[in-house]
Amino acid sequence: MIPLVILLVTFVLALVSIKIITQQYHFKLAASIAMSVMLVFTGTAHFVYTKGMALMVPKVIPLKTTVVYLTGVLEIVLAVTLVIPKTRMFAGCILIIFLIVLLPANIVAAANSVDYRLGTSSGPGWSYLWFRIPLQLFFILWAYGSTQMYR
Repeated sequence: MIPLVILLVTFVLALVSIKIITQQYHFKLAASIAMSVMLVFTGTAHFVYTKGMALMVPKVIPLKTTVVYLTGVLEIVLAVTLVIPKTRMFAGCILIIFLIVLLPANIVAAANSVDYRLGTSSGPGWSYLWFRIPLQLFFILWAYGSTQMYR
């Protein structure tokens, strides 16, 4: 829920700031900035909540902690490349693939009731997916809309 709030609040702030500076609304730029800020937040979380996020990695994947660190770095790199015009579309495509690949981790988290912040099995369980899957789809659509419209 926090990433969604960060995305939406940053979008509004970026949109208003851009309007004040340029005297025009630039929805696509504000959307890219918002996604970038959210990705920095979620990427940083991989280093703060490593133990809990490692519990979300499917059992068939080895080196879970390394995977958590690498995906955190990837999110931060994507955040930077989303605001660079020459790399925005490529970053958007990689981000969409990344968000799709994350779905199994969310299913594992739900199946094992993972609370990634505490690193325990005291999370919400399957009910988590009722929010997370539509949220993941929303993030995918946001990434597509904010990067593909720059053509």
